[in-house]
Amino acid sequence: MKRIPMNPFLRGALGVDAIASGAMGIALSAAPGLLARLLGLPEALLYHVGVFLIAYAMFVAGIALRSRPASLLVSSIIVGNGVWVIGSLLLISGGWVGPTLLGYAFVIAQALAVGVFAELQFIGVRKAAPIATAAT
Repeated sequence: MKRIPMNPFLRGALGVDAIASGAMGIALSAAPGLLARLLGLPEALLYHVGVFLIAYAMFVAGIALRSRPASLLVSSIIVGNGVWVIGSLLLISGGWVGPTLLGYAFVIAQALAVGVFAELQFIGVRKAAPIATAAT
């Protein structure tokens, strides 16, 4: 199994992703009704995304704390972030929801932030040379 030696850049990129995702998850799951009214997005969607983000934040934080995480786990975070960006843009362009102007801005802003996280994580992986180790 290939492992990536953690470096400060990658740890920071993963850490910021975990903190931002956790904070967003808490906000979305704590006040989905209020946010639904402000953003014009379904309350259930906001709540479930919030719960998902809390779990995701714990996963990413756990990976960030490892000295040599499996490259597959780090790659899954980067790919997942890319899928998140695409899904966010499809959500607002597909006609499935009717967000307010603030809702459009919110979805676009968070998609941009997640895209930046993915790019920074990719750069962090490139700064690390993968180490092949036996699966244990």
